[in-house]
Amino acid sequence: MRRSVLLVFACLLIGVACGAMAQQSATEIPAKLQVIRAGRLVDVRTGQVTTGAYITVRGDRIVSVTTTAPGGGAPVLDLSRYTVVPGLVDAHGHILSNPTTQSSAAYLITSAPQATVRGVANLQLWLTHGFTVVRDACEPYPAYPQFALREGVAKGLIQGPRVVAAGSCVSLTGGHGDADRLSPDKPGLDQPNEVDTVDDVSRIVRRDIKFGADWIKLMATGGVMDPISDYRVQELSDEQMARAVEVAHRAGRKVMAHAEGTVGIKAAVRAGVDSIEHGTMLDEEGARMMAERGTWLVPTLYCFQHDLETGLSKGREPASMAKGIAIVKEQGPAFRRALAHHVKIAYGVDDDDVDESVSKEFGALVRGGMTPLEALQAATINGATLLSLDQDLGTIEAGKYADLVAVQGDPLQDISAMEHVRFVMKAGVVVVPAAGK
Repeated sequence: MRRSVLLVFACLLIGVACGAMAQQSATEIPAKLQVIRAGRLVDVRTGQVTTGAYITVRGDRIVSVTTTAPGGGAPVLDLSRYTVVPGLVDAHGHILSNPTTQSSAAYLITSAPQATVRGVANLQLWLTHGFTVVRDACEPYPAYPQFALREGVAKGLIQGPRVVAAGSCVSLTGGHGDADRLSPDKPGLDQPNEVDTVDDVSRIVRRDIKFGADWIKLMATGGVMDPISDYRVQELSDEQMARAVEVAHRAGRKVMAHAEGTVGIKAAVRAGVDSIEHGTMLDEEGARMMAERGTWLVPTLYCFQHDLETGLSKGREPASMAKGIAIVKEQGPAFRRALAHHVKIAYGVDDDDVDESVSKEFGALVRGGMTPLEALQAATINGATLLSLDQDLGTIEAGKYADLVAVQGDPLQDISAMEHVRFVMKAGVVVVPAAGK
C-alpha cells in the first residue's frame, strides 16, 4: 500500500514538473521578428510620406517605424519599389454575394451551403486586394452563414480579412429586404427578418444579437436592385427604427441603415443609427443632421455606376435597371452635399463582383469630390474608427496590428494606384508576397 502511494506521489511530481517545463518553454519562444523596408510610407492621418522607412514587426504587432535600419539581424522584406499603406477596410460588403448573377430570384435557387462556399472565395479575394477588414452588411439566410465565416477566419480555418458582421436584412414584408419572389399561390418562405410592427423589430434584433451579430442592419427605404420596392419611399417607420436603435445600443451593438430616399435617410438619422448606407438622395437638411449628430456615411458610389455598365447582362430585371438609371443622377449632388457639410465618410463597395470592383471605389470617391488622401483615409483610419477597431488598425504605428499593403505607384498623386496591390500582410503574416520575393 505504502509503495503504491509513493508511486502515485512520484507520478504527480513528474506531471507537475513536465507541465512547468512546457509552460516555461512556451514563454521562452520569442515571437517572430521581421523588418519591412518601404520605399514610400504614407501616414494616412496627415498625408505625410516618409521615404526609406523601416517597419519592425514582432509577431502580429508593429514594434517601431523608423528611417534607419534596425539591427539584430531580423529578415528584411524589401518593398523599396512600392508605396506602403495600412491594411484596407471595406465597410459595406456582402460576403455571400454571387458575381455571376443579378437576378432577384438567385436566393431561391441557392442553398446556404452553396452561398457559404462562395463566401470563402470572396473573402480570399478581399484579402488579395489588400482589404484586411470587411463589414458584412447583412445576408438573407436565416442560419447566419456570415457568422460562421467570421469565426472561421478568426480561428485560422479559412483565409480572409477580419469580419465584422450584421445579421438579418431587417425589412418590411414586401420591402427591400424581402427575398421571397414566389407567386402568392405558393407557400411563402420562412423569413424571420420581416418586421411589420415595432415588437417585431425587438424580436429580430434580439435574434440577431443572440446568434452573434456585431451590427444590426435596417432597410429604412426601398432599394434599387430588387424589382418591387421604391427607393424614394421610407419603409420602416420612425418608431420601428427607434426601437431597433434602442435595443441594439442597450446591448452594445451599432446600427446601420440602408437609406436611399431623402425622407428615409432623415428618419434613420433621427432614430439614432450609427451609419447611413448609400445616402443616394441626401439633401441639405439631411447632410446637416448627419454632421451635427456624427452619423457616418458609407456612400458606395461605384456599385451604382458599375451596374449601369453591366446592364441586363447578368439577369437583372428591367424594372430594377430603370431604377438604377434614375437614381445614379442623384448620386453626385448628394455626395457633394455630404462633403460640403464634412460628414464622416467610410469606404464601402457593395458590389457583388469583389474581384473586379472592390478597389474601384477609390476612383469613384475622388471623381465625386474627395482628394486622394481623403479617399485613402475613408478606407483606413475612417473605416477602422467606424467599426471601433481604430485602437488596433487603420494606421501604421507602433502597437497596432501589422496590417500592411504595398501598391505600385503613388496613390496620393494617382488614386488608381490602389488598384495595383503588390503585397499584403495581415497581423504579421504575408498573404500576398511581393513579386520576385
